[in-house]
Amino acid sequence: MFGMNMDIGIDLGTANVLVYVKNKGIVLREPSVVAVNRDTNQILAIGAEAKNMLGRTPGDIIAIRPLRDGVIADYEITETMLRYFIEKVIGHSFVFRPRIMICIPTGVTMVEKRAVQEAAEQAGARKTHLIEEPMAAAIGAGLPVDDATGSMVVDVGGGTTDIAIISLGGIVVSDSLRVAGDKFDEEIIAYVRRTANMLIGERTAENIKMQIGGAYGNARELQMEVKGRDLLSGLPKSIILSTAQVAEALAPSVYRIVECVKKVLEEAPPELAADIMDHGIVLTGGGAMLYGLDELIHHETGIPTILADDPLSCVAIGTGKALDFADHFKDGQEMTSVLSQ
Repeated sequence: MFGMNMDIGIDLGTANVLVYVKNKGIVLREPSVVAVNRDTNQILAIGAEAKNMLGRTPGDIIAIRPLRDGVIADYEITETMLRYFIEKVIGHSFVFRPRIMICIPTGVTMVEKRAVQEAAEQAGARKTHLIEEPMAAAIGAGLPVDDATGSMVVDVGGGTTDIAIISLGGIVVSDSLRVAGDKFDEEIIAYVRRTANMLIGERTAENIKMQIGGAYGNARELQMEVKGRDLLSGLPKSIILSTAQVAEALAPSVYRIVECVKKVLEEAPPELAADIMDHGIVLTGGGAMLYGLDELIHHETGIPTILADDPLSCVAIGTGKALDFADHFKDGQEMTSVLSQ
């Protein structure tokens, strides 16, 4: 069991939920998926177990992702999922109610922020604080967020890409796009459908992206066999896909991210822009692992761009570490406003 003053950081992502416990690191990493019986609304499985059901379930069982595009699409299911993961980490004993820091995307409304806080409190939090995703990503990637120098982070998650320039503990310029890992998968599904008249599922699209995907045509020279269903005959079918084809499928989304990075750079105060020229741009998040994305951003902006050491965990680690600052602020106050005081 954990000690009395337990601090938990939760990265409530569109694709995955990660839970970080102080002095223990990341203790839970599960997909943000809930399997529900369509007829009775009964929840059958949460997390990894539910993800395995995606695309494989009988008609009455549906796999729901309660967070879509970085926002809460289904409040009740999000609350149940959050409670399940918190209980999985701390057990059912609510004698020790933890302080919880939850990471939220930049574009979230006040109503959604309250919803997340209430869900955590219902799930047994003693105190809940919120932190914006790019700030958490920057802290987790080890950037000097408290310094007067400018740091730039591009967090490509499942549902959103959050881009921010941070200085003196505050976000100076930021933007959020609803284009990220999930959108990449959708683009691949649409491309295969359009060019090969074949239907593939989300999991297949994700595999294609990870195994042979690229941010531009000649990022790498790979091919793989892809199986799906022929839309004309309805029978199973297989095709060979190459990195160049996947890059073509992803081009619209990838370029929206690149354009957004440029836009944030253009809005940066000149001194901070100079810092970023020196220190470079750091990429975090699962979507940032798209092969060659760092090189493409470097090529398009002329600024050195690196992938963080553990891009998938940066936000969760940063969310947990941010609890060290949490004593400076009132309950429910947001992280960005504190660090900049």
